[in-house]
Amino acid sequence: MVTIINYKERQTEEGKSFFVLEVQGGIEMVQSQTTGKFYATARKAFVPSTFDEMTCKALIGTQMAGAIVKEECDAYEYVDQGTGEMVVLTHRYAYAQEQAATVQKPVYENFTPSIEAFSKNGKHHFEPVN
Repeated sequence: MVTIINYKERQTEEGKSFFVLEVQGGIEMVQSQTTGKFYATARKAFVPSTFDEMTCKALIGTQMAGAIVKEECDAYEYVDQGTGEMVVLTHRYAYAQEQAATVQKPVYENFTPSIEAFSKNGKHHFEPVN
């Protein structure tokens, strides 16, 4: 599950404005590469929408099925807000819908009913075909 936590206005290349929803996944415990200690965090991503600002505002707090997943991408520079350090990243986080449950077809291989499985009440006579 993800939760809509905010929205932002963005511009297309043609200058037309639209809104994106900021979604956040569940809490994760991550181990620091420098200290080895664990800290709590949550992945976030932006999802483009066709909603107006009033609708986006009303959607804050709504939960949706899905997850925030890590995707590989072209390298880009990112400045850590806490330290001011610039790092090069090759991934981003994106919203992914949960896969719809697929209905499995019954498996008929190696299924040969035995005559003993049928009723022997005398009303029906079953002749197996060989």
